[in-house]
Parts: sequence; structure tokens; C-alpha cells
Amino acid sequence: MYKFPSDFFWGAASSATQSEGRVPGDGKGENIWDYSSQQFNHRFFQGVTTENTSHFYQDYQGDIQRMADISLNSFRPSISWSRLIPDGDGPVNPQAVIFYNQMIDELLAKGIQPFINLYHFDMPMAMQEIGGFENRQVVSAYVRYAKICFELFGDRVPYWFTFNEPMIPAEAGYLHDRHYPYVVDFKRAATVLHHTILAHCGAVKVFREMALSSKIGIIMDVIPVYPRSQHPADLEAAEMADLFYTKSLNDAILKGAYPAEIGLLLKQYDQMPMIEAGDLDVIAATKIDLLGINYYRPRRVKARESVPNPHGVFSPEWFFENYEMPGRRMNTSRGIEIYPRGLYDIAKKLQVEYGNIDWFVSENGIGIQGEEAFIEDGMVQDDYRIAFLREHLVELHRAMSEGSRCLGFQMWTFVDCWSWVNGYKNRYGFYRLELPSGEKSIKKSGLWFKEVIENQGFN
Repeated sequence: MYKFPSDFFWGAASSATQSEGRVPGDGKGENIWDYSSQQFNHRFFQGVTTENTSHFYQDYQGDIQRMADISLNSFRPSISWSRLIPDGDGPVNPQAVIFYNQMIDELLAKGIQPFINLYHFDMPMAMQEIGGFENRQVVSAYVRYAKICFELFGDRVPYWFTFNEPMIPAEAGYLHDRHYPYVVDFKRAATVLHHTILAHCGAVKVFREMALSSKIGIIMDVIPVYPRSQHPADLEAAEMADLFYTKSLNDAILKGAYPAEIGLLLKQYDQMPMIEAGDLDVIAATKIDLLGINYYRPRRVKARESVPNPHGVFSPEWFFENYEMPGRRMNTSRGIEIYPRGLYDIAKKLQVEYGNIDWFVSENGIGIQGEEAFIEDGMVQDDYRIAFLREHLVELHRAMSEGSRCLGFQMWTFVDCWSWVNGYKNRYGFYRLELPSGEKSIKKSGLWFKEVIENQGFN
């Protein structure tokens, strides 16, 4: 029997842009996803825009009841900055205040702890038009937004998170051409990441000044890095991948300083972002209470087998290449490896290298294309999701038995959602969303998860 603590947080995670939708007259301002899914519609699977979400804004009471029906005791949604403050730095939208108050109250009434995230990739378009997180004015606007959220909802929210996966908007939006604004420039990406960290620090500072009784943290996506072999060149490649994509952010947030190696490299290649006097002191002084970890896949790398173009765009991939390990187990719907052991390795890294901080699994799950093929007797028989979750929970339990201070596990996601450029290509939820009717029905995995929660574990 894999038993978990009686106060363990079992739940699911979501985001505003992916779930809320928009309603005429709701007062919501446009964010970069509203804009890009319309203006760059060809980039989105089947052209599905943010208008076509799971409609949490209208159906939050029904959805929260569905959470209660499978015994969830926690839920991590995000607040939409552009819904609360339509232009990012001006007047507050009163309809948004009503909605988020009602959502929080409904969660608490159903015995579900709200884990509220402030930013999930959704820069208000008005802020993006003045440079997004390249512009320090937007950093200040974000801190103001965070303070307003603490003032409006802080009396009832026990757990706050400043950002979800702060590396992704910097990397995908400013280096690898996956997210708007589709920039390919390492120095600009580094600037966005640095300013995001400063925004995080500013929000934490305001939180501390308000002396709220709740806790504050951040959600990180940690991809454990594995070398092809123990050859020194492969080991160095793995170290470089980890340095750029994990330690550059984790060390700043959890140790209060950027790794010295990253600074030397960026100076060598003339890629240093603009760091102003006092920035590093601010980072050093900022501490969090709780860390969320999103884990989906490992990163396998090898030494480069070709020389990068010295006149090309500087990139972390100058120092390593991805390695496709023979025999690896794949989720072919997403093209990513399934490796439950990675969750154990992350837990041990936090335990050994980052002071054994309190943490929880803030996202884990599997997205499958064509789930309708698994419907029998009106229900998705998603045994693959049950197996995926079970295997990851076994590895998590092993780490906890060895002293890792994990406080909970939240699945991505509660109900099938609009998934950025993938639209509804892959389904992730405990509940199936029928398009276009909006009908929601429980999957087999949801019933299994309910049993796990009620038994505090599984065999």
C-alpha cells in the first residue's frame, strides 16, 4: 500500500486563459493569447482560439461541484491579469472582482483549498505593446497587479504563486519562436527572464509587507537532464543544458543568486541582459515559502556533433544536442518521453541541492490525441492515464519516504482544456469536454483518483 499523509493536497491545476473563456460585456481586456490566436490563427491547431475554452467563467459552480464529486481538496487556477485590470495598469474591472470572489468562496464552501497563481503566460496586450517584460514599467505594473490581488482576495487565499513556469514565456516567446511575440533573440529572452524574476521578487516583497498569514511561492517546470553516456563530453553537455534551462532560474529563486558560470558565459558571448544596480541584492533578499514543480518529461542530451553557426542566433543549444535514447517510452500524441523516475530525481535534487524546501507537484499528467476512440459505455476508459499517474505517484512516494518534503500532488488538468497552440489536439482532464456542446463527463481516471484520495493512497 502506498500511503500518503492525511493532510496531503490532492488536486488539479488550470489557467485562466485556457479555461475561463470570454463573454460579451464581461469587461475582460485582451491578452497576448487572445490576440495571437486571432491574428496568427494558422499557428493554432485547427484554428481554435481563446473563445473556445471549457467556459469556467460561466460554469465555475458546476466545475467546482465536479471537483468535489471526485474529492479534490485543492485547486490551482490562475487569475487573469487582463480580466482584473483590462489594460494591465489602470482601473480594476468590477465584474472580474465579483467573479474571482465568488470562485474563491465556492471553492472554500466545498472544502477545496484555493492555490492562486497570478500569472500563467497571459501578458495583457496593452502591456505587451510597450514591451512586455522587456520593459521595467511592466514589472512595476505586475507588482501593482499582485498587490491588488492580495488586497482583494488575500483574506481567504492560503497559498499564492507569483508565476507559472517563468522560463517558458522567455524561452518560447523570445528565443524559439513558439509563443507570441515570436522573437528569436537570446539577449532579449534573458532580459525577459531577469525582469520576470524581479517581478516575482517585487510581488513577494509586497506580500511580506502586508503581513498576510498565507504562504507565497512560485511554480517551476523542472526538466531533469540525463547525458547520453558518462563520456566527459556528454556529461558537459548535460551540465550546460541544466545550467541554461534549470539552474539559471532555480538558483536565482531558491539560492538568491544566478550561477557564476552563466554570467561568465553570457559575458563571453556578449549576451548579458541589462542588470541594474541593486537587482542582485533584491534577488538575494527574496525567499519563498513553498515551491510548485511541474513535471512531464526528461531532457536527454549529448555532446554536439556539429559546430554551431558562429553568425547565427546564440542559443543554449550551441552547447548540447538533444539525444533520442533507443527504446525510450513515448507518449506519441505529444512526442515526449514518459519517465516516472524523473519525478523522484527532481525530489532528490530539491532535497540535496535546495535545502529540502517544502514543495508539491503542481502539474503532472498526460495529453492524448483522439481520446474518443477509448469511449466505452459513455465513458473514456483512460487506463493509460491511470497507469501514468500511478507510476509517478510511486516514485513520489519513494522520495517522500526518503525525506523529501512534498506536500501534495495536482494533476493537469481537471477538465479537458484549450492547450495553447495545440488547441484541443491533446486531452488532459479527469473530465471530458465535448465540443461544441460543452458537455462534461467523468473519465475512468477521475473515479480512480477519487478512490486514491479517499483511501489516502493505493495498492
